[in-house]
Amino acid sequence: MLTRNCLLLFLWILVNEGSVFSSHKPSSPLGRSRSGRERARSSVGSTRNGAAAFQRVKRGWVWNQFFVLEEYMGSDPQYVGKLHTDLDKGDSSVKYTLSGEGAGSIFTIDQTTGDIHALRSLDREEKPYYTLRAQAVDIDTNIPLEPESEFVIKVQDINDNEPKFLEGPYTASVPEMSPVGTYVTQVTATDADDPTYGNSARVVYSILHGQPYFSVDPKTGVIKTALPNMDREVKEEYQVLIQAKDMGGQLGGLAGTTIVNITLSDVNDNPPRFSKSFFHLRVPESSAMGSAVGRIKAHDLDIGRNAEVEYTIVPGDGGAMFDITTNEHNQEGMIILKRPLDYETKKAYTFKVEASNAHLDPRFQSFGAFKDTATVKINVLDVDEPPVFNKPSYVMDVYEDTPAGTIIGAVTAQDLDASSSPVRYSIDWKSDLDSYFDIDPVEGTISTNELLDRENIAQHNISVVATKLNSPVLTSRVAVTVHVLDINEFPPELASPYETFVCENAKVGQVIQIFSAKDQDLPSAGQQFSFRTSKEDVKNKNFTVRDFGNNTAGIVTKRSGFRRRLQEIYFLPVVIEDNGYPPKSSTGTLTIRVCGCELDGSLLTCSAEAIFLPVGLSTGALIAILLCIVILLVIVVLYVGLRRQKKKETLMSSKEDIRDNVIHYDDEGGGEEDTHAFDMGTLRNPKVVKENLYRRDIKPETQRGPRPPASQDSSDIRDFINQRLKEHDTDNSAPPYDSLATYAYEGDGSVAESLSSIESLAVDFEEDYDYLSDWGPHFKTLAGIFGEQSETHSDSTNTENTH
Repeated sequence: MLTRNCLLLFLWILVNEGSVFSSHKPSSPLGRSRSGRERARSSVGSTRNGAAAFQRVKRGWVWNQFFVLEEYMGSDPQYVGKLHTDLDKGDSSVKYTLSGEGAGSIFTIDQTTGDIHALRSLDREEKPYYTLRAQAVDIDTNIPLEPESEFVIKVQDINDNEPKFLEGPYTASVPEMSPVGTYVTQVTATDADDPTYGNSARVVYSILHGQPYFSVDPKTGVIKTALPNMDREVKEEYQVLIQAKDMGGQLGGLAGTTIVNITLSDVNDNPPRFSKSFFHLRVPESSAMGSAVGRIKAHDLDIGRNAEVEYTIVPGDGGAMFDITTNEHNQEGMIILKRPLDYETKKAYTFKVEASNAHLDPRFQSFGAFKDTATVKINVLDVDEPPVFNKPSYVMDVYEDTPAGTIIGAVTAQDLDASSSPVRYSIDWKSDLDSYFDIDPVEGTISTNELLDRENIAQHNISVVATKLNSPVLTSRVAVTVHVLDINEFPPELASPYETFVCENAKVGQVIQIFSAKDQDLPSAGQQFSFRTSKEDVKNKNFTVRDFGNNTAGIVTKRSGFRRRLQEIYFLPVVIEDNGYPPKSSTGTLTIRVCGCELDGSLLTCSAEAIFLPVGLSTGALIAILLCIVILLVIVVLYVGLRRQKKKETLMSSKEDIRDNVIHYDDEGGGEEDTHAFDMGTLRNPKVVKENLYRRDIKPETQRGPRPPASQDSSDIRDFINQRLKEHDTDNSAPPYDSLATYAYEGDGSVAESLSSIESLAVDFEEDYDYLSDWGPHFKTLAGIFGEQSETHSDSTNTENTH
């Protein structure tokens, strides 16, 4: 302090102006002090001789850094520090003011001396420091002498908070049998004191309760195992008390505690053990298969998955009769009956059962085998049982219309008990309301009471009851199914018309055809057929029939050297017989043709019927043949089309062409004396006159009305010809060149007149013959003929006229 004051005094002397520094009292509790800020001020002096003179004035606040102890318990306000300015000459002309956090309520200042006091006790954990502002003003005018300055009052920490475990109490687990130093968990304590000041917040961990099983690291709080091979089966849960102490664990420090609950988790370190080595069970012989007949249990000290036990029966005396499974809820071994028991056959069974862990831990295999064995003896108890049928059900067959009283089958039951009581049989009347059947009460034979009709009922289901004679209460039942079979009505026949051939080079004993048979009787599934040659054909030296026994037979050659030129076809009678009641038979004839074959037996040539059999033509050859046929058909169609096109050509290529058309018929006449080339008598036939007769070389524009037929005298003929000539001469539609029209006449010799088509009208319009198609299939051909004539008539009209 003195050094600093001397330095300041030296600086004041140098500048001829300084500031007086005032320190706080020596009894102040502040641990250290610092100088305040020095502020320089410049004042402008008066102007002398036109020049300005400046005078420098320095002012400054000087105070120590203020501290206040927390949790102050004194009766007087706690002294904090003192404020002073260089302008304060001690004449009480300066007044000090205080503002900021806690000013007036927590902190107060003496306006004259500048002393600061704390009015109440402070807690650093609540607020560690306060920021305030101080200013010196004139006491009379309240004019600030210095600008407002800011300073801080810090609350000095004391050890008033103990460490706390915010997450306690803790729960942790560690596997049993863990080695020393195995990590368990970590605890953490928090101290609210200032960690930067002293040892108030320095925490050290220790264990108060839980030794020698566990330990704790004093700095980190990590808890580890301290004792090896801790066994869960001995002690499972541990409660450990952990302490955290501040001040580095020194005397006078504050401490906090927490509890850590540690559980040893289970590992598979114990094998299953039977409570006893011998188990004795009693089981009635009437126990149902698949039922549980007894329970045994092997105890495992472990829990959960490690306590799961698997039971197995060691192969031996009774291993085939019983099985054992594990009950998942209580880990018991349930003994299950696999086969029915019979006291009369065997009265006791003995076997061994082995219990082992399902999930082994390889770390503990050195402890020994994790399994145990016990012996189980089961005594079979005798039970009075009902009679037992030798079959679970019976199926019987009977033909319809079988005489009444015919035995169709029998049932058998016996008493398996030691008493071996006689058995009596009866039919449950509810299953045979119409009494179709009867049963012998002693023998158990079933017979018919009346005729059965398959068409009425095809199947009867009856129930037979067997009763012990000395114990009528014990009964058993069995189902009997009676099928009514249909009488054999149809004989068998060949399955299909077989096409059979034999090669000329066939060998003796060669099977040349396999055939089968069919029967219209039902059912077809159980039919059996036998095949043989007829008695008349037994001496056949060419072929025979071989029955294969599976409803098929084969034709076998008895010689070789067949020749087509000697005999082309052979007939083989075959007798087919079924197994029906009564048996039916028929004779079918197989036709065998002699054909030429290759050496390997493939067919080459045969009769007309066999020529289409496979002869080895390849697919390419067949396609070539079909292609040739298609080409020929196309040529024919083209040819016919060209011929028709030529017929449709007109005599003139253009209407303006007035040249004569010469038509060459390539036919030379015989002259005027040739009376055989054309019969002129047809011109004298008056019937030749036709209605609506038009020119054939042109299309008429108007239609002419019908004319009356001419008479048969020569004058009528002349008139007819002259009239026709006149019509052609006056016809404006005729071409300007000569034309020859020929009129045919057919004599009349019949009252019904002529049916010839020559008398039909040769005009461009045709009669519609489509109505012939509506007359039915008998007139279909006629309708087609007239339909074709109507199509071709228009094409041939122009060629009939001679120009």
